[in-house]
Amino acid sequence: MRELVEKLVQAIVDQPEKVQVTEVKGERTIVYEVRVAEEDLGKVIGKEGRIANALRTILKAAAAKLGKKVSLEILQ
Repeated sequence: MRELVEKLVQAIVDQPEKVQVTEVKGERTIVYEVRVAEEDLGKVIGKEGRIANALRTILKAAAAKLGKKVSLEILQ
């Protein structure tokens, strides 16, 4: 799933080489922390957070198939 997040974010940004995805496993959920270049932060979030919400929806749908709970955080 980490690769899924990484590929989706790399397709959106101008500097795909600066995309970093970190997987943090908790007791019940897995948190994916996405770091991008400062110039690309707005592209990943999108207007009114629409792109970020779409990424979260895709991730949650993929996780539901595997019976897991996930969260996506976009960091600077």
